[in-house]
Amino acid sequence: MALKAMIHRVQFQIADMDRHYYADHTLTVARHPSETDERMMVRLLAFALHADDSLAFGRGVSTDDEPDLWQKNLTGDIDLWIQLGQPDEKAIRRACGRAGRVILYTYSGHGATIWWEQIAGKCATLDNLAVVDIAPASVQALASLATKSMTLSCTVQDDAVWLTSPEASVEIELAVRKHPRTPR
Repeated sequence: MALKAMIHRVQFQIADMDRHYYADHTLTVARHPSETDERMMVRLLAFALHADDSLAFGRGVSTDDEPDLWQKNLTGDIDLWIQLGQPDEKAIRRACGRAGRVILYTYSGHGATIWWEQIAGKCATLDNLAVVDIAPASVQALASLATKSMTLSCTVQDDAVWLTSPEASVEIELAVRKHPRTPR
């Protein structure tokens, strides 16, 4: 018998002072049986960092043609494609061709560093690509906040990020590996 996704309910309060975005979101997050608490919480962090009424979760880890999160405009074009992990160059290029902006979040520490060293040169010409690494200690602390029913708040100010539950607060350490090039 196949295992079913675990459903998590999230009350999310987001105060992003850098983007001037302040909103409450009620989310239902399906965690695939093969997905860890760490990965699910990184998805929630990515949601908070890019929160918008049109930002949506993709169909999950078992779907290759969709990102973990995406934002489409009214014409159906993909404005923002957010992917977690360490995709291969072909997948990154495909995403950059389909979306206005692509953001990759890596979170596996030294493994992500090795992956980036191997692929950085091949991705240098992708002007709409950003790559951000989340420190392993931050990912572990995020995972400790995971429960079936979560009340979370995310505060972003001056590029500092905190994710808080009623029980704990976690400061998230982010390192940008690649900035997108801005059009002139």
